[in-house]
Amino acid sequence: MEEKCSLYLVPTPIGNLADITLRALEILKSVDTILAEDTRTSGILLKHYNVNKPLQSFHIFNEHKTVNKLIERLTNGEVMALISDAGTPGISDPGFLLVREALKAGVKVDCLPGATALIPALVKSGFPTDRFVFEGFLPHKKGRQTAFKRLAEEDRTIIFYESPHRLVKALEQLKEFFGPERQVSVSRELSKKFEETKTGSVEEVLQYFSSKEVKGEIVVVVNGHSKEKLNED
Repeated sequence: MEEKCSLYLVPTPIGNLADITLRALEILKSVDTILAEDTRTSGILLKHYNVNKPLQSFHIFNEHKTVNKLIERLTNGEVMALISDAGTPGISDPGFLLVREALKAGVKVDCLPGATALIPALVKSGFPTDRFVFEGFLPHKKGRQTAFKRLAEEDRTIIFYESPHRLVKALEQLKEFFGPERQVSVSRELSKKFEETKTGSVEEVLQYFSSKEVKGEIVVVVNGHSKEKLNED
């Protein structure tokens, strides 16, 4: 039997409910409280697997207000699991602040391995996986062009998340700062019914997504600058 923690970070499926692990279910059924980014979204998953534990909302809009009280409860012996709407907590989702403060307070923290969108998208791209950089969500407005200029010279494979309504704009900016021939791979709806990955030059992928309505969660993977040159030699 594994040593009991006070705070567990539990990855949840990014789409297909069957991607939950047996250990994740075991932990969720054993804790005192489950902290959820959206209790309605998480409630669907928990109900599907007959997990009946108290749910408490924990998201980017209330984490600073609630973290101290949660730490107090954890130090008093309450055992909690943190889950996000999809994937691993703390990866472009709430979690970092709670983990940092828990560790400061001497609370034992454990993170289970499990679902995250960036790794399947990276592997499916066919781009080098030995070295890569994950940028999360790029700035929406201020600093966005600066980020693209900086990443244009990055020699590692680049991964970032994007919203459906900004995907075409992101590809246009990739074309502007990286060039139309840079190789890019866009995955959407990973593990879901309408999962799709389109890989090619920035120009090709831009034309493809410009001609259709884009829906779902998006992961963009871009071939690194120097690697592309090596491939051409």
